[in-house]
Amino acid sequence: MSKIELVMPKMGESIMEATILKWLKNPGDKVELDETILEIATDKVDSEIPSPAEGIISEIFFKENDVVEVGTVIATLTTETADLEANPSPAVSTSSNGHKDTKAAAEEVPYVPIVKTNELETIETVDFKNTDRFYSPLVKNIAKQENISLQELEQIKGTGQHGRVTKTDILSYIDNRPTSGITHTVDIPKTTQTPKPAPIAQSSFSEEGNVEIIAMDRMRKLISDHMVMSKQTSPHVTSFVEADVTNIVKWRDKIKGEFQKKYGEKITFTPIFIESVVKAIADYPMVNISVEGNNIILKKNINIGMAAALPSGNLIVPVIKDANMLNLVGITKKVNDLAARARINKLKPEEIQDGTFTLTNVGTFGNLMGTPIINQPQVAILATGSIKKKPVVLETTDGDVIAIRHMMYLSLSYDHRVVDGALGGSFLRRVADYLEQFNENEHQV
Repeated sequence: MSKIELVMPKMGESIMEATILKWLKNPGDKVELDETILEIATDKVDSEIPSPAEGIISEIFFKENDVVEVGTVIATLTTETADLEANPSPAVSTSSNGHKDTKAAAEEVPYVPIVKTNELETIETVDFKNTDRFYSPLVKNIAKQENISLQELEQIKGTGQHGRVTKTDILSYIDNRPTSGITHTVDIPKTTQTPKPAPIAQSSFSEEGNVEIIAMDRMRKLISDHMVMSKQTSPHVTSFVEADVTNIVKWRDKIKGEFQKKYGEKITFTPIFIESVVKAIADYPMVNISVEGNNIILKKNINIGMAAALPSGNLIVPVIKDANMLNLVGITKKVNDLAARARINKLKPEEIQDGTFTLTNVGTFGNLMGTPIINQPQVAILATGSIKKKPVVLETTDGDVIAIRHMMYLSLSYDHRVVDGALGGSFLRRVADYLEQFNENEHQV
């Protein structure tokens, strides 16, 4: 007989804790390998936790609605196999010294309430005992900080499991909440000194002119910090090439109807771009790296992040894991699935982690080219511009001719600490070569 500890898994790079929504098993119950034991919730995602082994539930240490830190033992299993070691949850990170890695979790950015400097009032207490609806501790805290009444909170449509209100839901509500008659305040301790004015953090109109001040939402603050950090970390260099993608355009126009009928998926240009990037990374693996101090970490997996704009205007980068193991149909299915779920905030934490290279399609917005900022800790990011018809000089056996071709600019920003111009330029040219050499015979539908 042996005992196995079931720990609260790490559900994302910045998740410190999770709430136990429901225990599906009780002490004494038998469970199979990978059978769901409980449901948990964070402010980003709801998840089911499977059993790491076959056995019997020995003890349960927390109740439903308890908030538990990542890495904490929440239950134990008794197995009939001696000295059995269960595989840890893939969401739990363990450092080389055997301790669970909570560094990323410690970097969670706390919710910052809106401050009104001309009023010193106490936050109104919300009595959650008068509702049967589940609210996570952070949602409750935000409601208190923003003086959102229980009646108001009950009207918010939740996108979480069983209609649960997530952090995204309540922050979205706050962003669009009518400001008339609503006062947002925080407790400010009394002092003998004159308090310094706090920065304005809510939408308002300037008294001096026709200017509106709009507060960044939490996601925009994180993006802002990440972009500044990237510029401070990596000396950016951007190289450009122009690619003739006429063969790709003609092939897609010819097969897109049949492709959707056969595979149930729309074929866009993005999967074709990703396929070419993957091939070029195989030729130039030193762009698929990261930097830790004076060490270069060469990544064996090719995980392509694709920057996606959200309806809110913010940006998220879902990741296609092991893209080199997928054919064009497989990449297309992944691209369409991740993009669709990104638009409705249904991505899982692990689906936005562990990217090794990022692609951003600025052509979607009609832009010819761009100079993207590197998505740390990666060292390169490729931007694809819009495809335009242009007169181009072609070399033929009978001499040069001018023809109308579909042309596109590619731009690669790279970290000049570890990617020199020769490597960055050669890699970018290789991506363009693969696009120009696209062979429809190799992509039969």
